[in-house]
Amino acid sequence: MIRVAIVIVTYNSAAEIDGCLDSLAGLGDAEIVVVDNLSADDTRARVSKRDVSLIANTTNAGFAAAVNQGVRATTAPFVLLLNPDAHLLHGLDALIERCREPEAGAAGGLLVGRDGTPQAGFMARNLPSATTLIFEILGINHLWPGNPVNWHYRCRGFDPMNLALVDQPAGAFFMFPRKVWERLGGFDERFHPLWFEDVDFCARIRSAGLRTWYEPAAAARHAGSHSIGALSLENREKYWYGNLLEYAAKHYRPIEVRAICAAVVAGSILRVVRGFRREGARVFEVYGSVVRLAARRFFVPRQGRV
Repeated sequence: MIRVAIVIVTYNSAAEIDGCLDSLAGLGDAEIVVVDNLSADDTRARVSKRDVSLIANTTNAGFAAAVNQGVRATTAPFVLLLNPDAHLLHGLDALIERCREPEAGAAGGLLVGRDGTPQAGFMARNLPSATTLIFEILGINHLWPGNPVNWHYRCRGFDPMNLALVDQPAGAFFMFPRKVWERLGGFDERFHPLWFEDVDFCARIRSAGLRTWYEPAAAARHAGSHSIGALSLENREKYWYGNLLEYAAKHYRPIEVRAICAAVVAGSILRVVRGFRREGARVFEVYGSVVRLAARRFFVPRQGRV
């Protein structure tokens, strides 16, 4: 019986996909499916040479939709989401055992950089509060990383070598039982094309009364942000802020959503001032669109069309 399906979502991932698939060689009891979101490089050509399934989308469906496609195309009782730049080292069985635990909703593993150092602050986080997002938007967490809000959010002081219950393992190396995905209705495809879809999934796991594990016996080498770096400034800011506001409208009270919207406007003004010398008048257009997103959400603080 095939115990695990491995879903890999690619977007211009040619530099990483071979190493990722090489790391999965020899897993005879795994279904491996690559869902490609219209890469412009030779990602698809590289995948097509492998003994894995390829779903080649004709548009960029977004990460959440691609995950759902991959899960629907497989049958195994456990599903591992693996980023193309996350190369499995060991411990797949350990993640499966965590997902067999009573009331288990998901499990994530240890992520290390190319130098073998654990990626602290990334691989295990608490779910963000409204205050957390305001601190992120205003750059407070960057300027004062040791503040109590950031310390709690990024699990500072967390021992990466110990098994623990956490709110949010990293989506780059993330396993869940298929029955949990079905119970929650899959990933929310309104988070498009990327950012906050995994945070939302973890928040819904917790709301369902399920538990999420961090399992250091499972490990992957992770480069990080391999496709994000290719995004233009306009798209990067539009996607991040748009999905942040979508998450806020789904999970927070209206008064908190409006406070986040105000922070987005204030933060955008700061970024225009800081970025004008480097980017020129372009920053007015970039952050003007972000301010318009926040203004629309201010008047519709519940998730829905704005």
